[in-house]
Amino acid sequence: MMIKSAEFVTSAVKPAHYPSPDLPEIAFAGRSNVGKSSLINTLVNRKRLVKTSATPGRTQLINFFIVNKAVYFVDLPGYGYARVPAAVKKHWGPMIETYLTSRKTLKGVALILDIRRIPGPEEANLLAWLGRYDIAIILILTKVDKLSKTNQLKQRQMIADALAKNKSELILFSAKTRKGKKEVLDAIEKQLGWEARDVT
Repeated sequence: MMIKSAEFVTSAVKPAHYPSPDLPEIAFAGRSNVGKSSLINTLVNRKRLVKTSATPGRTQLINFFIVNKAVYFVDLPGYGYARVPAAVKKHWGPMIETYLTSRKTLKGVALILDIRRIPGPEEANLLAWLGRYDIAIILILTKVDKLSKTNQLKQRQMIADALAKNKSELILFSAKTRKGKKEVLDAIEKQLGWEARDVT
């Protein structure tokens, strides 16, 4: 999958704000400050298409980006320990759940995990929830450049065990070195199925 163009389309909090459902979509989810924005920027070969921040919880809306004029990348608000008002955080769950359950053009969710952190109940619950709705999942471990190759493999195995997944399902990724970029794009292309012909 070669990405030739990418641009921001809109931010949304409810279905009325979503773009017209005429293209396939891949959503990106993950704990706050896990490197989600950097991942998307690396995939689309842009430095600042998605705004990055050292402050967890900066993304508070569902952001849509059109790629190659043929597929939407959808950046979902991060979850976890974001320092945002409780009233704001309370609306995130319903907002994200509404999107994931109502969007017929959604082809899969890329769940992004920091390789240095063993997943907890939130990640396990999200995986189980996506499974109940038969939503395809792409598992990506970010920030792998911060560990030695030996520790990368150890952490991948531990995370796989924590999620009851095969380690081969977890893609090792680094925005800094671009390791894993092709593997992530290949996984996205696979989820797009026949529609991938329009984005290659």
